[in-house]
Amino acid sequence: MSDFFTPKQVVEELDRFIIGQDQAKKAVAIALRNRWRRQNVPEAMRDEIMPNNIILIGPTGVGKTEIARRLAKMTQAPFIKVEATKFTEIGYVGKDVESMVRDLAELSVTLVKQTYLAKNMEKARELAVEQVLDILIPPVGRNRSEPVWSPGFSTGQDPDSGKPADQEAELNEKTRNKFRDKIRDGSLDDREIEIDLKPENPPLMQVMGASGIEDLNRQLQDMFDGMGQKKQKRRKLKVKDALVVLAQEEAGKLVDMELIRKEAISLAENHGIIFIDEIDKIAVSGNQGSGPDVSRSGVQRDLLPIVEGSSVSTKHGVVRTDHILFIASGAFHIAKPSDLIPELQGRFPIRVELKSLTEADFVKILTVPANALTRQYEALLATEGVELEFTEDGIREIARVATEVNSEVENIGARRLHTILSTLFEDILFRIPDDLPDGKVKVTRDLVDARLSGLVKNRDLSRYIL
Repeated sequence: MSDFFTPKQVVEELDRFIIGQDQAKKAVAIALRNRWRRQNVPEAMRDEIMPNNIILIGPTGVGKTEIARRLAKMTQAPFIKVEATKFTEIGYVGKDVESMVRDLAELSVTLVKQTYLAKNMEKARELAVEQVLDILIPPVGRNRSEPVWSPGFSTGQDPDSGKPADQEAELNEKTRNKFRDKIRDGSLDDREIEIDLKPENPPLMQVMGASGIEDLNRQLQDMFDGMGQKKQKRRKLKVKDALVVLAQEEAGKLVDMELIRKEAISLAENHGIIFIDEIDKIAVSGNQGSGPDVSRSGVQRDLLPIVEGSSVSTKHGVVRTDHILFIASGAFHIAKPSDLIPELQGRFPIRVELKSLTEADFVKILTVPANALTRQYEALLATEGVELEFTEDGIREIARVATEVNSEVENIGARRLHTILSTLFEDILFRIPDDLPDGKVKVTRDLVDARLSGLVKNRDLSRYIL
């Protein structure tokens, strides 16, 4: 996020994929823009401005997670999504809450490294071309016991060809220039060559899953990386593929990892975003006794210092969480936001309630978004040469059926449309391409009613099929 996205632009981008939930879109848009605004205030005031963490409240399938997914694609900042249910209190089997900060730091390093690799890629490609050229046409003196111009060759002749050394070198350079041009213009793309590559790091066994020991895998790998030179692996590749592999290796050699780590930690601290999903699953109702509820409240206490602001040690350095933006979400069907411990509630001052989807919303979901399910099925059938058309009354009937099933069986929001369309097209997708000679399918109200009305009427059966 930078100058390119204003709050209105963020909302407009989210509107392309998510129907309704204007209040939630507005809240996240302001929070994202405030990240950039904070970086432009006087330095004396910068550390005093804390992020307004957000908690999204609403039933399943209304767009909470989809907002997170779209934000992750929009923003250029490190963004991770975690499930609150995978964390446990220290002493229980599971991951500790600090692992989310370590994951954020790892992602931040990857983003910064990719930026530096892209900047160095042009120079790296040239170095890769020279490496391929050396394999195809070795320079004069390559693979000989002594260089051509050593004092031992007083005759001034090449010991292998008998030609004068300067003539041999000139001819070699002309040949190399011709082949260099051929490599660049792709004339030699399909020629196979053998290259030596650094082997990939072998995966080490995950020792434990709790506390800081979960990073032992990466720490041991770093230690082994520095113990001596690894034996290179010889591979046979086409020139075009070898250029890609060698360019990536050369680009990696051109970057300063120490500088990358410093920039990455700063990026994570000032622009990092952590989305905590299913936070209602660690809420504890007021009448809890013992058992798993103890672990849930323990996770909340462990989350508290991370959200409030603390220092977490990672393999790349210490990351302060004071200015990381936290966005939490939960359906809160059984628990309530007030069931979270008061201290944690206070760390999420912005609360947004997402509304349940109506029949009109379902119609928009099927027609407006760039990735609407109707367009997805049109693209799928087009691969078989079949034209798919949805009529207006057909779409309205699909929306009506989805709304009815949600109200009678279980309200799973927009996810109901996936099951409705899957059932609607099951027979059609099975018959294509063998049994549709005309190559056209038209989804009308009558077709939807014929395929789905029986399932909707049989409530018990709809539990299993829809």
